[in-house]
Amino acid sequence: MIILKTEKRRKNVLKRLKESENAIIGSKLAEEFEVSRQVIVQDIALLRAKGEKIIATSQGYLYPESNKDTIQATIACKHGESEEVQEELMIIVSYGAKIIDVIVEHPIYGELKGMLMIKTPADVKKFIKNYRENNASLLASLTDGVHLHTIEALNEQVVKKIREELDEKGYLLEK
Repeated sequence: MIILKTEKRRKNVLKRLKESENAIIGSKLAEEFEVSRQVIVQDIALLRAKGEKIIATSQGYLYPESNKDTIQATIACKHGESEEVQEELMIIVSYGAKIIDVIVEHPIYGELKGMLMIKTPADVKKFIKNYRENNASLLASLTDGVHLHTIEALNEQVVKKIREELDEKGYLLEK
């Protein structure tokens, strides 16, 4: 009986994530399903182990929508201060692009990736607020500010405009 209840909850957690357009924090899922946040963390881990593409972001869990009307591109950037981070992210989302992740190449661990899933100016502000309130370090601090972003944009023209503006601001890593 408990196994069936557990499987049903996991199925419903997955359904809830697939139906949501926004990330959902683990504590909210825990409240909805009347379990602890740790149970949700375990459920998510097991769903991911079964091949579900659930992404953990700083805003919560989400199931990525597959949008065939967009393209993905990788942009190499370099900068320092948090004001520059905010400006860089705002440039990207101002063109309607979504920032999927940030990637750095660490000398010991290799590629380190942080899932961002930032698509609006409000998301950027929330990310920066979270960064400041937690006195956290950015992944790019491990690589003297050098990092990559995977972005999702409407077309190549949009990606080109984003690169041009980032280059004007001095944030695009030179070729």
